[in-house]
Amino acid sequence: MEEDAEGMDRLDMDGDFVGGRFDRDGEFYYKSRRQRAPQTRDDAVYGVFAEGDSDYDSEEDEASRRRRRRKRRNDDSEPDLTRPVQFVSKGISAPKPEEEEEQQRSGLGQAASSSAAAASQEDAEDDQEPYMGLPTGFGQRIAEGARARREEKERQQESAKRRRGASGAGFESGKPAPPPGSLESNTKVAKMMAMMGYKRGEGLGKNAQGITAPVETTLRPKNAGLGSVEGFKEPKAFTPKENLPPPPPPPPAKKEKQRWSKKASAKKDQVLTKNELLARRAEQEQDEQPTLVQKVIDMRGPQARVLTDLKGLSTEHEMEANDVPMPELQYNVRLLVDETEADIVRLDGQLRREQEKVASLVREKEKVAKQEALQKHQLQVMETIANVLEKVRVDDTAGLLTLGGLLKTFQELKLRYEEEFKICSVAWVACRFAHPLLIRVFQGWQPLQNPLFGLEVMSSWKDLLQGDQPYDFSDATESMAPYAQLVSEVILPAVRISGTNSWKARDPEPMLRFLESWERLLPPIVLHSILEHVIMPKLTAAVESWDPRSENVPIHVWVHPWLPTLGQRIDTLCHSIRYKLSSVLQLWQAHDSSAYAVLSPWKGVFDPASWEDLIVRYIIPKLKMALQEFQINPASQKFDQFNWVMIWASAVPVHHMVHMLEVDFFSKWQLVLYHWLSSPNPDFNEIMNWYKGWRGLFPPELLANERIRMLLTAGLEMMNQAAEGHELAQPGARENVGFLRATEKRQFDAAQQASQYPSYHAVPGAAMSEMSFKESIQAYAGDQGLLFMPRVNKFYKGMQVYEFGTVSICIDSVKRLLYAQLQEGAERWSSVSLTQLLEMNRMARPH
Repeated sequence: MEEDAEGMDRLDMDGDFVGGRFDRDGEFYYKSRRQRAPQTRDDAVYGVFAEGDSDYDSEEDEASRRRRRRKRRNDDSEPDLTRPVQFVSKGISAPKPEEEEEQQRSGLGQAASSSAAAASQEDAEDDQEPYMGLPTGFGQRIAEGARARREEKERQQESAKRRRGASGAGFESGKPAPPPGSLESNTKVAKMMAMMGYKRGEGLGKNAQGITAPVETTLRPKNAGLGSVEGFKEPKAFTPKENLPPPPPPPPAKKEKQRWSKKASAKKDQVLTKNELLARRAEQEQDEQPTLVQKVIDMRGPQARVLTDLKGLSTEHEMEANDVPMPELQYNVRLLVDETEADIVRLDGQLRREQEKVASLVREKEKVAKQEALQKHQLQVMETIANVLEKVRVDDTAGLLTLGGLLKTFQELKLRYEEEFKICSVAWVACRFAHPLLIRVFQGWQPLQNPLFGLEVMSSWKDLLQGDQPYDFSDATESMAPYAQLVSEVILPAVRISGTNSWKARDPEPMLRFLESWERLLPPIVLHSILEHVIMPKLTAAVESWDPRSENVPIHVWVHPWLPTLGQRIDTLCHSIRYKLSSVLQLWQAHDSSAYAVLSPWKGVFDPASWEDLIVRYIIPKLKMALQEFQINPASQKFDQFNWVMIWASAVPVHHMVHMLEVDFFSKWQLVLYHWLSSPNPDFNEIMNWYKGWRGLFPPELLANERIRMLLTAGLEMMNQAAEGHELAQPGARENVGFLRATEKRQFDAAQQASQYPSYHAVPGAAMSEMSFKESIQAYAGDQGLLFMPRVNKFYKGMQVYEFGTVSICIDSVKRLLYAQLQEGAERWSSVSLTQLLEMNRMARPH
């Protein structure tokens, strides 16, 4: 069995390392790795079946054969007691921990020399073993040959040692040879670098910034690859550090410091309390900017870890690199500390959330308590108000309730419980009890004769029922405020009765005095009702019955006081007033100044278009006739017609007045001045006074016009030319020729237009050039025996509707067209001619 076992491969590490051993903790240490024969092509192809033709295999096979033969001989044969005593080497024992550091400092040189000595001794033993069984003489000769060969081999080894000693001449005697590959092992390179300024123990470079020790390598277990082996710590290979500066010798008196004793170090790690840890975390959270949290998966260990930051990621490797004792224990302690910190932070967060929840519940409890107290207070207030109202109801039923007592009771309620007074609408309850009492107070009251009666009482009730609340401008009775409802039921009936029965529209003072006195106390809806149902009907009827020819009091005297109060409602009265004024102005003459007194106050009341149309149609033609009849005579001047015109300077639009004066006055005035200046020996002083007199007759509004000033300046320049002796040109000579031509052209165009539209504009018996379109229609109706009069408050597209016999018509004076209503009661209008109007009247007459 033993022979079979010798041919089998041993699955251990004895053949891989030299001087390998395990310590008490299971850590494996070795001196060097055993050199293997290089793998040949046949080895790669045939593997274990390849023939052992290499020297290494041959030597190994020969050595193994010798060991097997020696073992069989020792085991099978009897011990030969005649042999001399031979000593057998016991091998290399594992160094003690104290000797390990010294052995590492000894370097590879001693290891190599020890291995060589051991090998030579073994070879010597092996060389002697085959000749031990030969006869004495023959064996002695063979032994001498082997001894000679062994001595020759030893001499070669000694010479090699001397050569190595010569190469390390700089080292002290007894010091180990420098390791192969180091700087000291190559004396030539060392001398060259010393000449270039290199010093032993310093790094390379100008500032000695290079590393002083070679990079250390770490040996991994066999067949481990790049993966990690669980439960196995990678050993550290021995790395010579002779190029580092030697450490200072330890003090002889002090012993080596115990690294893991209780008194190992005076410097201790910082101990943090819970409060200090939380305070530091709070400061870090305040200082750190909010960033996006990213997850990092650490797959370097046997299990994957998910990390949110990189703090402490390389702590374990740093401990190993810095040769920290027991890094696994420290790493585990660090994990325990981190977990404890995380638990403290988590528990602190839970504690704060619970505290916030408790605070929120406390606040909610206080809020509910306040609401409960408020509701209790409101309930008490409601009970108090209900008791007061019940007492008022009992007094009202018994007939003991007075207006003053009722007012005082509700004033106290409002003063004490103002919010509840509004929320519960107590004002409506007060209004219900006050209504019959106020009816008795205002019974038989005449508001137009005694407008100040009841002001103080209603003012007190207004402050109680309405206060600072705004008025409700809606027309719905259901949405009226309590005070407005009370006024509409108590005050409004009395005003409506008095206004309808006793008030006259031509005497506005009583009604105006009442409205002025009650202006602050009347709600808008009540005032609107008074204006619509009392004042406007009265004013409309008065305007319809007003006759300007027989009335001594102008209409504006009793209509204009209502302008601020009526507002836009006055427009309905203006239509009727314009019709009344136009009917009178048809027969008016320029010398009658009363027309100006009646018409001028309405300039700012009528709209500008209506006012200009009224002036152009009825006033300007009469003023032009007056100016045309006016004669300018410096010897005996009469100013009647001129003064008639100047009275209307403020009423007539300026551009119409300027045109009228330029055509009908200044043409004659400049011609008279021209003849006077052209006379022999004119008196310029008299002419200047005459000029100043005429200039003073113009009102300021006309003198402010540029055209009037230019016409007056033309007369002044004519006077200057005459005074300087220049020849004067007759004013208007050139303009007259053009004027005559333009007049002839206008007459020809008018004749052509009349011939094209004979049915619309030809009015028999009327001179179209001298009468307006409306006057022509009126004259034609009179010739046919038909009634022509305006219909009251009837308009179509802003035009007044007239009765032409039995047909309603409208007159468009601008387009000179007639519009007739085709069917009574239907808004169907169409343009017609006078012949069609007559036919419509014949068809409407009963047969």
